[in-house]
Amino acid sequence: MKRIAAYTLSAALIATPALAEDDMQDGLSLLEEGAKLFFKGLADEMEPALRDFADAVEPSMRELMRLIDDMDAYHLPERLPNGDIIMRRKTPIETLPETDEVEI
Repeated sequence: MKRIAAYTLSAALIATPALAEDDMQDGLSLLEEGAKLFFKGLADEMEPALRDFADAVEPSMRELMRLIDDMDAYHLPERLPNGDIIMRRKTPIETLPETDEVEI
């Protein structure tokens, strides 16, 4: 009888962590589902405002891209000590005049 009680107690103790892990997984999946629903709702609410913003900014961005022309023509932006941000234009590589003479 003592052996049966010991086996039953051992089985119950071994099964307890497995049940706790299942509860933990269920809790995490519920949190994950809640977060997905929250962010989906937030995105649905923000979409019209973001579309309006994109429509309002588009002409200005097109004008800026026209002025900049080619991003490869500029160095990376630099922040000056006073807080200003500048983008320096790269100087074009000076081409040497083509001559048949060798410079010594």
